[in-house]
Order: sequence, then C-alpha cells, then structure tokens
Amino acid sequence: MTGVEFPDDPGAFAANGPEPETFEDRPVYAVGIGPGNPEYLTPRGRRAIREADVVVGFETVVEFVADEIAGEALSCGYRDEPEVLAEFAARIEDGAHGTAVLMGDPNHSGYQFVGKVESAVDTSVRVIPGISSLQIAASRARTPMEETTFVTLHKSGPIEADLERLVRDVGDRHLLVLPRPYDWMPERIAHRLLESGAPECDALVCERLTHDDEAITESSLSALSADIDSKDETAFSDLSVLAIRR
Repeated sequence: MTGVEFPDDPGAFAANGPEPETFEDRPVYAVGIGPGNPEYLTPRGRRAIREADVVVGFETVVEFVADEIAGEALSCGYRDEPEVLAEFAARIEDGAHGTAVLMGDPNHSGYQFVGKVESAVDTSVRVIPGISSLQIAASRARTPMEETTFVTLHKSGPIEADLERLVRDVGDRHLLVLPRPYDWMPERIAHRLLESGAPECDALVCERLTHDDEAITESSLSALSADIDSKDETAFSDLSVLAIRR
C-alpha cells in the first residue's frame, strides 16, 4: 500500500487553526492515553478507544491500551508510519470508526502525530486530552504550571529556539522539559544551561512516572552537567521529564 505523504511540519499543520465548531457524526478521535498507567486513562478516552472499529498508534502506545481495544489494532513505528496511516485512512473511508492513540496528552508534544493523522484521513479529527507526564512531574516537583515554562525537545527538526527559551527563563521561572532521546537528555540540557550562564538550580529527573518502577532523582544543574560523557550517553530512561526549580 502506498504511504501517506505527510506535511513538511505536521505539528504546525495540526495547529493551523482551532477545531471546527461542528463535526461529522463519526469524527476520528486523537486520544491521549496518559503516562501509561491505565488508572490515568480518562473515562472519555477509554470510551473512544472501546467504541472504535480501528485503533492506530505507535506500538508501545497501543500495547498500553490493548485491553481496551475491541476493534482492530494497527501499530506502527517511525519507519512504517506512512503505510500504517494509509491503511487506517482506508478503513475510515470504508466507514469504520477510528481512534488514534498517543502517550500523555496530545497537547503536550503530540501534535506531530495528530497532524499526520489529519493529513491521512478525509474527515475531521477531534482531540481528547489526557493526563500528561508533565502534569505528574509538576506535582512531584511542586512547580505550579502558571509559574513554569514548558519546553518539549522530544520532536524531530530544529530545537534551538526551544533551548533559547530555557536559557531565557532558567532561574526566573520553573522549567519542565521533555528531553529528546538520546541526544538531548537531562545531562546535556543542564550543560547547555550552565554554559549559557544559568545560575545553580535544583533539578529533578522524573522517570517512568506513575509506573511501578517510577524513579525520581533529586540533583542540581551542576551535578547533572558533571555526568555528561557524550551526547549519546545518559543515566536516564527515555521516559523522563526534567524539572528545574527556580
């Protein structure tokens, strides 16, 4: 099957305008499943998954909600995204009710996949927010969202503007950062901030939040930076959130 041709910037495509005021009778849903612990899947998200004829998402995400899926499950990775989403779109065109699943909340680092789904299907897509690991990390670190700058590095493409936002606000505001596996992990982020003149700050690395093996490492920018060996080595999981207190 021929794969979908995605927009150059799927995230910008998804954020091009607000959702329409009215939807078709059976829109495609983009559901945030939370941080992976089923207790954090919202009832509305669970219903959208259970009622779908076909559910699509990355393999690890689909596995987390496998028990909720009553219809067909389509799993993809980065390499076969175009082909799998083309298959998903074909099911929708044939009249199936479809749901796409994403980790956390689509509004936190999920718009690239939302944009790819929107570019694949010929129908409206409605986002059902979920609980984000960012919200859990803010609770663990006691960093109120209204006093916090959030930056995601967990995306493809340039991130220099995002790094500059961290440099601008470090010390004045709390920071919550989604690292990018594995070239921009907590150690390298801390190193970049200190190189740019950041003051010493307390830092917490929150790994696999809400899971049985959740771990929180209390540290500092200097201690994290001292552990940097190379851009490809890290002591932390790819499921991490870096919280830096002001």
